[in-house]
Amino acid sequence: SPPSEIAIGIDIGTSPCCVSVWNGSHVLVWDINEMMERLCINSNDHGFSTEAALPDENVDTMSNMKSFFSMIFGEGTNFPFLMHTVDIKVRPFVAPFVKKLWKSTTAVEILGKFMMELKSLVETRLKGPISNVVFTVPVSFSQLQINRIHRACAMADLKVTKLMPQPTAVALWYVYHQVQPLASSHQDMDNESEKVALIFNMDAGYCDVAVIATEKRKIRIKALTGSTIGGEDLLGNMMFYHFHDSENIFTRDVRSETDIISMASLRCGMQDLITDLSSEESVRVDLNSVDGMEIHRYVTRKEFEDVNKEVFEKCESLIIKCMKDAKIKAENINDVIIVGGCCNIPKVQNLVKEICKVSELYTGIDPLHAVLSGAAFAGAPKHPSDSLDLFTSQFTLFTVRVQSGSHGFVPIIPRNTSVPTWRDIVFRTIQDNQTQALILVYEGDDILGHIVAHGIPEAPRGVPKVKISIAIDHTNRFTVNGSVEMPGSEPSAISVHGIWMAETNDGHVGWCDELLIRTYGHTFGYPLQ
Repeated sequence: SPPSEIAIGIDIGTSPCCVSVWNGSHVLVWDINEMMERLCINSNDHGFSTEAALPDENVDTMSNMKSFFSMIFGEGTNFPFLMHTVDIKVRPFVAPFVKKLWKSTTAVEILGKFMMELKSLVETRLKGPISNVVFTVPVSFSQLQINRIHRACAMADLKVTKLMPQPTAVALWYVYHQVQPLASSHQDMDNESEKVALIFNMDAGYCDVAVIATEKRKIRIKALTGSTIGGEDLLGNMMFYHFHDSENIFTRDVRSETDIISMASLRCGMQDLITDLSSEESVRVDLNSVDGMEIHRYVTRKEFEDVNKEVFEKCESLIIKCMKDAKIKAENINDVIIVGGCCNIPKVQNLVKEICKVSELYTGIDPLHAVLSGAAFAGAPKHPSDSLDLFTSQFTLFTVRVQSGSHGFVPIIPRNTSVPTWRDIVFRTIQDNQTQALILVYEGDDILGHIVAHGIPEAPRGVPKVKISIAIDHTNRFTVNGSVEMPGSEPSAISVHGIWMAETNDGHVGWCDELLIRTYGHTFGYPLQ
């Protein structure tokens, strides 16, 4: 039976889907695709089921759950079911067509059901209960998306003890492999010089880059950056290249098992082509489209790289941007680590090596399981050596900014700012006798929350000078306080409260930024630039 405080590692979206656990001396990684198949084939709790026993060669699993779950805006055209946000922009619902009726649920509920199945399977493997989980997420995940993960885990009675960016988990596992041999041989680790490593992580739906520095058993994240590009883009481009009507193929009204199996087979066949091109210069492909189109030809690796030129250029831009943010030059990088489902693609390896000016990649960790291994290690109740004092610094992953009326957005806390941190917002009233003010706070392009200040003294417009302080602690929790300054007087405290996405029901209609502006429009604060 596992220790009660042990935490399993989860990285949804990997293919095959896996979980990990630290068994006291090393990491165990389990492939749980059989459970994924059961979940996708039969979801009776929500009233929909394909009721189909798919043959092994046609079984396709949901390999990009992160991308599906992370959607905020309605993108129903990508799926054979409805997906809508009711113009609130925060809580999409999903509705498959079953027995001439639409059966609706939400993305959070779908992930919650998945987590229940996952927990049951892992408890069977471990022969004991689990309640803690270490979750890894892409760098580009917003607080809203992270909040959804917390809610889904709560539905499964799982507590998220740590939620870390995927490159951070890789960094933790990398450093463990660096210092463990020294600890085992009782060498003095305090004399170790600083090493700089670049981590490139590309999976089905996301691409992350990190620059880290390690010294004296500590990890310092120098920069993180990420984007919503990945293997799905490579797959989609190849589909469109060979079947120009592929977008319509996957957006048509599909209700027959035959069409569903054909669509799954088409995707799997194209994915196999991409995989084979990682080890072969050319591959024979024989595929049939749902609408009767066929393709029988050889596809070359050069052809694949040309079709996905824009995707690879975006990867290059992410690496260059991360190195610039970290203020590091290629010649100062000691190790280059490539992980994720796209790690074996030659073009990916070559572009990373070319930018970092290295001839060899770091091979000390398993690139396909590095994220999960780091998560399991982070969830271990006791590390294998008490002398390992691994420390990971935390950063803001997005620029925190506030809306300034017609003046657009004003950055408050830049991206890659170490936390804990705090910043001040200063503005003046825009109405005579204005006693309250609203400030909309954004994380990147997504609304993060809003701040309402009360108790501003009545005075002509522009006279009261209001200062709002925003603080972020090491858990990314936001707190606010405020004061107002009148001419000839000392600043005095005023009532300020912040409502943050991560602390409320993500379906609350108050999160529509347009609604907030309509409600508080006459007291909308204009921060000074």
